[in-house]
Amino acid sequence: MIIYNEQSRTITLHTRRTTYQMKADKHGTLLHTYYGPRVGEEDLSRLLQYVDRGFSPNPSGFAALPVRGYSLDTLPQEYSTCGVGDFRALSAEVEQADGSVLLDLRYVSHEIQPGKYALENLPAFFGQGWETLSVTLRDPFSGVEAELLYGVDEEDDLLTRSIRLTNRGSGPVTLCRVMSLCLDFTRADLDFATFDGGHVKERTLHRAPLRPGIQSVGSVRGTSSHQHNPFVILCEEDAGEDHGLCYGAALLYSGNFLAEAERSQFEHTRLVMGIHPSHFRWPLAPGESFTAPEAALVCSPDGLTPMTHRFHRAMRERLIRDPYQGKRRPVLINNWEATEFTFDADRLVDIAREAAELGAELFVMDDGWFGTRDSDLSGLGDWTVNEKKLPGGLGALVPRIKALGMDFGLWIEPEMVSEDSDLYRAHPDWALGAPGRPQSLGRGQLVLDFSRKEVRDHIYAAMSRILDSTDISYIKWDMNRSLSDVWSAALPAERQGETYHRYMLGVYDLLERLRRDYPRLLVEGCSGGGGRFDAGMLHYTPQIWCSDNTDAIDRLRIQCGTTFCYPVSTVGAHVSAVPNGQTGRSTPIETRGVVAMCGTFGYEMDLGACTREEKEIVRRQIQTFKDRAGLIQAGDYYRLTDPFRDLTYTAWQHVSPDRREALVSLVTGSTRAALPFTILKLKGLDPTLRYRVDGGERLYDGAALMHAGISFPLISGEYQSIQLHLTAEPK
Repeated sequence: MIIYNEQSRTITLHTRRTTYQMKADKHGTLLHTYYGPRVGEEDLSRLLQYVDRGFSPNPSGFAALPVRGYSLDTLPQEYSTCGVGDFRALSAEVEQADGSVLLDLRYVSHEIQPGKYALENLPAFFGQGWETLSVTLRDPFSGVEAELLYGVDEEDDLLTRSIRLTNRGSGPVTLCRVMSLCLDFTRADLDFATFDGGHVKERTLHRAPLRPGIQSVGSVRGTSSHQHNPFVILCEEDAGEDHGLCYGAALLYSGNFLAEAERSQFEHTRLVMGIHPSHFRWPLAPGESFTAPEAALVCSPDGLTPMTHRFHRAMRERLIRDPYQGKRRPVLINNWEATEFTFDADRLVDIAREAAELGAELFVMDDGWFGTRDSDLSGLGDWTVNEKKLPGGLGALVPRIKALGMDFGLWIEPEMVSEDSDLYRAHPDWALGAPGRPQSLGRGQLVLDFSRKEVRDHIYAAMSRILDSTDISYIKWDMNRSLSDVWSAALPAERQGETYHRYMLGVYDLLERLRRDYPRLLVEGCSGGGGRFDAGMLHYTPQIWCSDNTDAIDRLRIQCGTTFCYPVSTVGAHVSAVPNGQTGRSTPIETRGVVAMCGTFGYEMDLGACTREEKEIVRRQIQTFKDRAGLIQAGDYYRLTDPFRDLTYTAWQHVSPDRREALVSLVTGSTRAALPFTILKLKGLDPTLRYRVDGGERLYDGAALMHAGISFPLISGEYQSIQLHLTAEPK
């Protein structure tokens, strides 16, 4: 619900549990007055104080006492200015035609409409029940106009934001910085939480109190990156899973990004988030516009868990476009860890046969099936089947897989090219790289210039020939290096600052075409695992390979960090062989299965090498996942312990929307003598119901399970696991 009060000039945005308010004051400044638990429509600008502060300048007309207390440096703003007196983190920076970087945005008008605004060629939330607020600000001196866009999803307690900048002046301007989100708080007693790491150690939670100055995370790798994630949290210092005020902000963008949180000299906080300004310059001729990516906001007055639930539900229902919507996705087997590049058709069929007999439903052929691809040094870009490995091509292989009762899927890396490839020999200028300079290699490959339509068209035609040649129901879209040597042969020198963003728009364009032409195709995103795990990619790929690290114990932290924002149904998680290839650790197959069930579930191993006992465990695991997939994928997810602090044991829980069913999972860490007793307090149950555990005779009171807990037996040995299935009966 969006309400405008003409007398106070306040605009109030309500969701079920939260309120967001702004005010256009008499000087044309769009002030931010409130975001928090739901309140009424009272003008909350009454909380602001106008005090003369040294070295905080006044706009023209405010230099004389007693009005000298009006300063943009001290007031909370909805979208901050640049170069005209506000020295905090910038929302936008625009180089004007005269060379200045001054931007003074003032309120002009606003409009409230039913439905959700649309963004050009960018991922965005969608669906019914939205309202849109559009606020127009303008710099009266240059004519640069900002349209602030707000989407209000009242039911899911979700707000979205974007901005469209238009040059309404008579001369050219250049955008040097465009943040999608600016959020000011008149307090600084907040923690800043980010999700950081690296390849095979993604999304580790780091949380610390805001210190004076700017704290930031971001990426200039051309992807959202393994190192930092475009999702951050600001929360009260004592906030936990079930209490305290929390704000989550997610950027729907998969390229370079920046999130900055600044604690100012006057104990205020500003959060800005958007495209990273490094390497970004976007010229606008008169009449031209630029639209920034969307950002999503959730405010939870009751802790981190409700914030998680609201993001999960909104993303599942209003962001992700899933060909399996409302149905269980298939359990898959991937051949990579079993064969790497060395395979033939018979070997693949053998792997598929073993998996089919145990209940798997989708066989995925990974890297090595195309061109002259016997290692990672050749073949990328040549998307034709290697018939030395696969005689008769996919037309011969796929029917053999389908005859086993399995669907067929394929790995592909469309954005890359090998120097040793027919494509590169024919079109070396299609790879990113400045003329006269050597190009950096990553994993032996170069990056195709996806900012160019002719490049995308060529790759899409090659992909279409493959997809049209046989029955393929799944592809894994990989991207195995960061962008470097970023220079496009299609752009003049003065426009090279557009390349990173145009590259990302090109990726989105190709993915959208794929979805349009092959609507039943399931696409799993991947970038060396979790290097592009973000809300932007989820608009096109309903699941993303969470990490190249498949070690079950490391995955406890990686998957936990991922699920603070992203739904369990998006988390690519598989059982792999031991000793693990990344860590050398051996964990029981039961534990590997329990961990992989907190995701999309599948296998990355040669099941034919398993013992008879292990195969029976796999058979039971697959059946268990099939039976409980609806609960796991669509239920509410609860973190029962914090794996970033203590690995004595890690526990989590899935609860069905009607709270009549739950699945509790626990994995032990390193063992030691005299282990403590384990009593685990469950969450999300219905206190008016009684629950039966694993079909046993005893009934447990829902309230008692949550407040008193349930006792787990002492478990000897490291990395053991337990799962409890709870079903409810009326009292």
